[in-house]
Amino acid sequence: MGRRDRDAEFGEFASSRMSWLRTVAYLLSGDWHQADDLTQTTIIKLYGAWHRIADMENLDGYARTVMVNTFLAERRSPWRRVLLRSAGEEPVVQPDLDAILDLRQALSALPARQRATVVLRYYCDLSVEQTADAMKCSTGNVKSQTARALDTLRHALRSHRQPATSREGVSR
Repeated sequence: MGRRDRDAEFGEFASSRMSWLRTVAYLLSGDWHQADDLTQTTIIKLYGAWHRIADMENLDGYARTVMVNTFLAERRSPWRRVLLRSAGEEPVVQPDLDAILDLRQALSALPARQRATVVLRYYCDLSVEQTADAMKCSTGNVKSQTARALDTLRHALRSHRQPATSREGVSR
């Protein structure tokens, strides 16, 4: 197969999966800008390996694994902790109280590996074994990460669903 044919084949694959990859990236990162960067990095890595992987049976699984590994590697990187701001300017932290009940908000609060596990298990609908393979860890690790993540999500969502009360302390 010539280079043009390979490039056309990759272009078809990438354009058909772009929306799906971007959604998975958003669920992992919790931010559309980071999702775009993560998707782009994943596409670049897939293109670099296309000559080896084009004939694979499960390209979606490979793409998903590349994305999760890229996401986790970026989370471990010390560059992620660099905050750019003007000299003397203090970072402003304002909680978004309106979005506190949103599942995406609770999901973004999870540690990276727990978030990746939940996204792979429940959004991508992978089995425990498939998730372990994608994350290069044991099935026991997937089970414990999933259990911890679900407990954290339940607690975060439950703690903010208390009924509203009036000034006199009577439930509305």
